Amino acid sequence: QVQLVESGGGLVQPEGSLRLSCAASGITFTYYVVAWYRQAPGKQRNLVASINSDGSITYADSVKGQFTISRDNTKDTVYLQMNILKPEDTAVYYCKIRDIWSAREYWGQGTQVTVSS
Repeated sequence: QVQLVESGGGLVQPEGSLRLSCAASGITFTYYVVAWYRQAPGKQRNLVASINSDGSITYADSVKGQFTISRDNTKDTVYLQMNILKPEDTAVYYCKIRDIWSAREYWGQGTQVTVSS
């Protein structure tokens, strides 16, 4: 059974930092593209960053230079380091994985990030 467990969200002041983690189980992690999405209240869910099985990375323009995605295949975990956070980064952040062979996708439960003073 595939499971994705996200952690690291919370309340942070503007200009602060958070690191999100998404730990996977039940899969061969190296065969998956992993990504972070976010959904703000009343808005659609959008891609934040993704990292392929070969390590190539894509960022949304809005987070380039601010967020860093990484993966540790020895721990079956993907991270999102978020720096210089702004109120507009407030959202529920979701981890998603996609099998490079079957294209099957799995989503995490989401973790709330709130940026506020």
